[in-house]
Amino acid sequence: MAKFKQEISSGGVIYKLNSSSVEIILIRRVTKRGMHAWCLPKGKVEQGESLEVTALREVKEETGVSGKIEKELGSINYWFYGAEDKLKINKTVHFYLMKYMSGNLELYDDEVEEVRWFVIDEARSIASYKSEKEMITKAMEVLIPVPEDK
Repeated sequence: MAKFKQEISSGGVIYKLNSSSVEIILIRRVTKRGMHAWCLPKGKVEQGESLEVTALREVKEETGVSGKIEKELGSINYWFYGAEDKLKINKTVHFYLMKYMSGNLELYDDEVEEVRWFVIDEARSIASYKSEKEMITKAMEVLIPVPEDK
């Protein structure tokens, strides 16, 4: 009998462009260990949902805003122990780059403590998890082109 289970989640790096910067949303939540973590919005894929539909739903639920998927950024994979069933869980999270369309940051769900826009460089330094910092870096590579050498 398997001593672990698989979980699939999906989420997004949701952004908006200002005159001088790119901003993205991070959410703050309390971890299972009682620590505060700044992270990207994400959540479990529900039965019958595509990865894209899950990403859009989770971003809306956890941030209060809606976005439009522009690009797949990639996925991360990690292991942790489930509190309820004491099983080791192998989790894969798929991330999408999303353009902000509408909504209100005050309408997030109760799983989240705080939701804020951050300038993308600041968000990358504040993000609590290395793998999510890497997703923010991938978003930066798309959103902030590097000038070519002359």
